[in-house]
Amino acid sequence: MPRNRRVLLVSRPDGKPTEDNFRLETVETPALAEGQLLVRNHWLSLDPYMRGRMNEGRSYATPQPLNDTMQGQTAGIVVESRHPSWPVGTPVLGGFGWQEYGVSDGTGLRKLDANAIPLSAYLGPVGMPGVTAWYGLNRIIEPKEGETVAVSAASGAVGMIVGQLAKRAGARAVGIAGGPDKCRYVVDTLRFDACVDYKSSDLNAELRQACPQGIDGYFENVGGRVMDAMLPRMNAFGRIALCGLIAGYNGAPIPIGNPSWLLISRLKLQGFIISEHLDIWPQALKELGAGVASGAIRYRESVAQGLENAPRAFLGMLEGQNFGKQLVKLTD
Repeated sequence: MPRNRRVLLVSRPDGKPTEDNFRLETVETPALAEGQLLVRNHWLSLDPYMRGRMNEGRSYATPQPLNDTMQGQTAGIVVESRHPSWPVGTPVLGGFGWQEYGVSDGTGLRKLDANAIPLSAYLGPVGMPGVTAWYGLNRIIEPKEGETVAVSAASGAVGMIVGQLAKRAGARAVGIAGGPDKCRYVVDTLRFDACVDYKSSDLNAELRQACPQGIDGYFENVGGRVMDAMLPRMNAFGRIALCGLIAGYNGAPIPIGNPSWLLISRLKLQGFIISEHLDIWPQALKELGAGVASGAIRYRESVAQGLENAPRAFLGMLEGQNFGKQLVKLTD
């Protein structure tokens, strides 16, 4: 059996996490029992929610245990099997975490079609981020033709899908992203109608220019000063899908600076966790898969090479250094 490298969480961060919070180790891969299979993970997904699970406090999910493999989704290939339903060579989506190999009895695994869609895309636009975008847009924002839909972190794994789906629904899509390169990509490649650089010295003025008719739906991934700038631009009875608050993940939570706008504009603000809405996954994945396979849905990936670079890539993602979906390639 091959030896397995894995990354463990060994201490909880105080504020910003560092590479010292993690440890890379090599362990023996256990021999398979009857009914088990061995997966060689090719891709590891890095996602902002992992930062919250590093803490010990109350949250919507159980904290990541210390001295255990960091949790996360993976896409890989079955390389050994003693399970008749999972033959060698089967591409699978699993939750093996930050490690190169995973042993399973098949529970929680999903077989993938790696011919029509690249394996890595099942961790992005045809995976949890894509379904998150689909749900927040279609079930909370519910865009109507001609409305304006804005999304923060628009060049990220979730945001890039939100805007494209909004356009397909007939809405005007406005992104908020960090830096001119990301904004150009959002408009030129993803075909949003406009994109605002949140690093601008006058964010409020740029939002007014980009959204002259106001904003009817807002998909929030960031929070902080971005949310404070967005709320006054919301039209009456606007809808906000609250997916993430990454601006406050590395420190104390950032309060909403002007909550009175929620009442003034009679806004609907709804937070959601996509794992609580498994009923919509088949429909969402079917639509997203068809869009990616045909090229109608575009996406971008930031790829770190090798498991040893996963902590550094994760920390960079929390600082906005990634451009698109952040992945780790676990094979040469």
